[in-house]
Amino acid sequence: MATFVIVGAGLAGAKAAQTLREEGFDGEVMLIGAENERPYERPPLSKSYLQDKSEREKIFVHPPEWYADNAVDLLLGTAVTEIDLDGHQVTLADGARRPYDKLLIATGARPRRLPGAGPVRYLRTVGDSEALKERFARGGKVLIIGAGWIGLETAAAARAAGCEVTVVEPEPTPLFRVVGPEVGKVFADVHRRHGVDLRLGVAADEVTDDGVRLGTGEVLTADLVLAGIGAAPDVELARRAGLEVREGIVTDAALRTSHPDVHAAGDVAESYNPLYDRWIRVEHWANALNGGPAAARSMLGQDVVYDRVPYFYTDQFEIGMEFSGDTRGYDEVFIKGKDLEFIAYWLRQGTVIAGMNVNIWDVVGDIQNLIRSGGPLPERGPTP
Repeated sequence: MATFVIVGAGLAGAKAAQTLREEGFDGEVMLIGAENERPYERPPLSKSYLQDKSEREKIFVHPPEWYADNAVDLLLGTAVTEIDLDGHQVTLADGARRPYDKLLIATGARPRRLPGAGPVRYLRTVGDSEALKERFARGGKVLIIGAGWIGLETAAAARAAGCEVTVVEPEPTPLFRVVGPEVGKVFADVHRRHGVDLRLGVAADEVTDDGVRLGTGEVLTADLVLAGIGAAPDVELARRAGLEVREGIVTDAALRTSHPDVHAAGDVAESYNPLYDRWIRVEHWANALNGGPAAARSMLGQDVVYDRVPYFYTDQFEIGMEFSGDTRGYDEVFIKGKDLEFIAYWLRQGTVIAGMNVNIWDVVGDIQNLIRSGGPLPERGPTP
């Protein structure tokens, strides 16, 4: 009887295990996670759960009994330290070895760390979210380094809890590298209207016990310093095993790595996407949600081509937004709508490569079809 091992008990790993059973696989399924919590979804950690708008139980992928009911051997609080590709085995932190016929690596990503000796919080786990929620409830000054998605969402949560919030960002607008200055200004204006002190175009050089030293020489003090400066894929296990690794673990369009019996999915995978004719790595929730099942089907020998349009969403103050595509290489932004109800399109040589709908719903399918078509923006887009 075949044994399939999944390293990484997050959303991608849990959905892969579910898909294996739904597709009729009757061999052993082992799901190994370094955290003590059973698999959960991460978006609520910086959104609804952080703002105490959703219950803890709702963040989990499956109820506790699901794993036993579906004969999934769930090993929590267990780190995998080595992969033996030739021997088809993984080694656990306690020295135990587990054999596999097929292996899925879904180890996700880790927060990038700031230099300096001062105390800094990060947000990656449910424990991180709960600690921040408790701290925000006590008020005080919160200093957030980085105006990306995590930085902005935690800023909104901290303001909702009544904290004084300052955000430091070296780029000229929030989300500058993702959405550019035109749309980045929209997010800046909303945060400032809600009392967030945005310090743009200035870097945080060092965190000390006295505060955060900016590139200007100014030192900002706070009761809590939180860094949201991106995440790095957790590739060391794969690298030590000898798998091909660039930024992420390199896979083909079927999510197979450089070893035919090893697959990768989720944040850690740098996969060839035929839609874009290049390798891309996507860190967002939808990639884990869809990539895990795609990898499972590929492990079963099914014909899989993982070519989904990248998708993510955010909620900040009165902004509800969905984003589809990849803005890299764009040369034009076209915005149709006004105020905080609009659709933004990013184009390259007249072709739509990404779209964002802000407080306009049920248009993601149309936007993604437009991206897939490789064509121009018909009549400059649907009317909001």
